[in-house]
Amino acid sequence: MAGRISKSFIDRLLNRVDIAEIVGHTVVLKKTGRDFQGLCPFHTEKTPSFTVSAEKQFYHCFGCGAHGSAIGFVMNHDNLSFTEAVEDLSARLGLQVEYEGGFDLPHEDFAPFYSMMADAQQIYARLLRHHPARARAVDYLKRRGLSGDIARRFGIGFAPEAWDTLVEELGSSPERKKLLALVGLTIERDGGGYYDRFRDRIIFPIVDRRGRCIAFGGRVIDQGEPKYLNSPETPIFHKRRELYGLHHVLKQNAKVERILIVEGYMDVVALAQHGVDNAVATLGTATSAEHLEQLFRVVSEVIFCFDGDSAGQRASWRALEVALPLMQDGRRAGFLFLPQGHDPDSLVREAGPEPFRDNARTIDLSAHLFTQLATPAKLDSLEGRAAFVALAKPLIHKVPTGTFRQLLLERLAELAQTRVEVPFAGRPAPTSRTPNSRPRASAHNVQPVLGRAIALLIHEPKLARWAAEFPALDVTSDPGLALLVTILEHLRESPDLSSGALLETLRDSPHHELVEHILLPQILLAPELWVDEFKGALQQVLRANQRNYYTRSLGAQTTRPGEIGAAARTRLQRGPLGDK
Repeated sequence: MAGRISKSFIDRLLNRVDIAEIVGHTVVLKKTGRDFQGLCPFHTEKTPSFTVSAEKQFYHCFGCGAHGSAIGFVMNHDNLSFTEAVEDLSARLGLQVEYEGGFDLPHEDFAPFYSMMADAQQIYARLLRHHPARARAVDYLKRRGLSGDIARRFGIGFAPEAWDTLVEELGSSPERKKLLALVGLTIERDGGGYYDRFRDRIIFPIVDRRGRCIAFGGRVIDQGEPKYLNSPETPIFHKRRELYGLHHVLKQNAKVERILIVEGYMDVVALAQHGVDNAVATLGTATSAEHLEQLFRVVSEVIFCFDGDSAGQRASWRALEVALPLMQDGRRAGFLFLPQGHDPDSLVREAGPEPFRDNARTIDLSAHLFTQLATPAKLDSLEGRAAFVALAKPLIHKVPTGTFRQLLLERLAELAQTRVEVPFAGRPAPTSRTPNSRPRASAHNVQPVLGRAIALLIHEPKLARWAAEFPALDVTSDPGLALLVTILEHLRESPDLSSGALLETLRDSPHHELVEHILLPQILLAPELWVDEFKGALQQVLRANQRNYYTRSLGAQTTRPGEIGAAARTRLQRGPLGDK
């Protein structure tokens, strides 16, 4: 694998990209003065509060606070990782991504893989419409209650019984025949040659979050084994990371709040047919931590949907154990158990979408945890309660430190009618502070004048030149000041950074969480007044900082309270630039 993407390449990419053009592909923008405005794609609004600055190369919503560079917009809008967003923007500009260490690091081009999969998807869809044997496939889909519209939305296709459909259509050269095998569409014969992997099956394209076809799932039409057949692992398909239907969920829902995890393709498609557009399915594997992390980047609540039988109960327990280490504060997980003899496909056809929308049917993860561990018999005796605590504590200990973990422990103590030991209370172990350690901060404890200086600087990085001669700040006890100093250091090294590039530079800073929490305020002052506003704000920050520093450092040297030497008094009387 290649190393980290080069910082200099990111800077060049952001200098080349036009954020107004990138955002304009998905948001209707209107020119308003020097900037563009439109309806925010990240929250529902009727009056535009979403601003894009081509000059500063960043976007900001004054309604919900969303902001960032072109890279950040692609990440948030298309649900991509940082690397995927950089690669996406680079491809649009025809640039090759550079990694630390130069161009010689391995970097494989998978464009031919995606192109071959797209061609195969088109062929399968065409065969469902026009192949002489299509009637069996169409009748099967109709019996399952699926319409032509839903089949087109999910790109459903048909693989006829022949052994060489794709070999004949796409294997026009030895290289393409080999590529068909590399992407899992064909299998090499022992005696030479290739044959199609999918035959006499309904075909479900599996697409990634960007909508690119990366694999296929095939279901038998009548009887046969295996009932479902997936593409094998390939360089572009890793089944423990992918979720069937996630791209469709994000495409159909402007703001999805929770996602259902079901078992199979037909469950996802059947639910969508009946208006339940928030279901995904794993691909023949149990739900993994990678699956859940991917979903929690999109929504705050994940619901596992299982059969109500003993197999469903066992599967739910495995899912619970996977979910526990990921349950940070603000995340929710729950379980929806279906009536005996039903799967999501059959239940939605019989009862409609309501069972999947009714929150009262969902069992919270915490309730499921304690219900499975605390049978009435156990809680009736001292020995039973002790065993209950012994089983529950190691599981709760997997939950990240926070309020949710503490509440689980309090509920455990309540059910067991005993006190739970403090080491499991989710309190971080005491650590000795090093001279360089800094407390975490939020926007709430950043001084308003300091927040104003930071906001102005991010809006207009060229203001940094007015801070070029200022003395060093004492930042040991103020994360807000540490952020300001970090920004100034970046801008002294790269004075031509745009606002968007500056935000990306701060992404790897230890203060990035503070950047995310400081909502850039709308600057109401005319631009010609920004310099005086910034200088004034910075003067106040510097005076307060240096006065505090001198008071702390010199106060310890005095023999009596309030006694400060003449030299110290002189320094205190002078401002941060030596002015009186």
